[in-house]
Amino acid sequence: MNTQPQHPNRLSGTNLACVASTRTARRAWHTFAVLALPVLLAACASRGPQGLSIDQSVQAKSQNSRVSTIVLHYTSANNEASLRILSERNVSAHYLVTDEAKPHVYQLVNENRRAWHAGVSEWYGRSDLNSTSIGIEIVNQGLMSSPRSGYLQGPGADKWDDYSTQQARTLVALIKDIMTRHQIKPENIVGHSDVAPQRKIDPGPLFPWRALAEQGVGRWYDDTLARKYAAEFLLNGLPPISWVQAELRRVGYTTPDSGMLDKATINALGAFQMHYRPARHDGRPDAETLGMLKALP
Repeated sequence: MNTQPQHPNRLSGTNLACVASTRTARRAWHTFAVLALPVLLAACASRGPQGLSIDQSVQAKSQNSRVSTIVLHYTSANNEASLRILSERNVSAHYLVTDEAKPHVYQLVNENRRAWHAGVSEWYGRSDLNSTSIGIEIVNQGLMSSPRSGYLQGPGADKWDDYSTQQARTLVALIKDIMTRHQIKPENIVGHSDVAPQRKIDPGPLFPWRALAEQGVGRWYDDTLARKYAAEFLLNGLPPISWVQAELRRVGYTTPDSGMLDKATINALGAFQMHYRPARHDGRPDAETLGMLKALP
């Protein structure tokens, strides 16, 4: 067989076919890439106003949740009335927990939106808590007899509605989930009375704050330290009211800086007592109350 070597710059028919096939494949891939690029970019973008494409492919490291506080309330109404009031009137909450044997949890407002539950309020110097909090309403009648005198009553003065064990369990599960998702600190699990002590008394002295704190929901004081400080106050006398006011502010409450046991200070101390020392919540300082206040982290 007579074979002739091919010129190095010449291509055989087979090689020409391979080159043509390669070029066609490259053109096809280029066409695919051009067509697919908008689809891939769309996966990283969202539709904005008037068809504006907003790129969300890069997220800032320096950010956290807008939610820093959970505020607990009682409804002073039954299940049906509570749901109607919170969904139809000029007041709302993110969640409603009923008082049924197996409590039902309604989410009435998305957590990303502002519910109207706290009103004029302040905690650790931050006001307008509606903008930074999640509100949870609990079906409970609250204060079942009218106060006879003063803003907050002493032991045995009034009748309050109790919370069920089932409601407490439901609240623990709900609040733990919210705390985890928004990284909320224990000291920012509060009652309406804590953030608005001059006008609110819910969730009242029978709310199981200690039981919830023992399960990781909320803040509590060290019992041993509280007894130690109480003994020192009994031995050495109570500190001045200016100290009480400063300590209340240290743990989040809003009080005057008057140095006097005025009405606003009585209400703030009474709110503290309803949360941490519910057996007596008359707003008057004593060794036991101040021992707890000093021991609270």
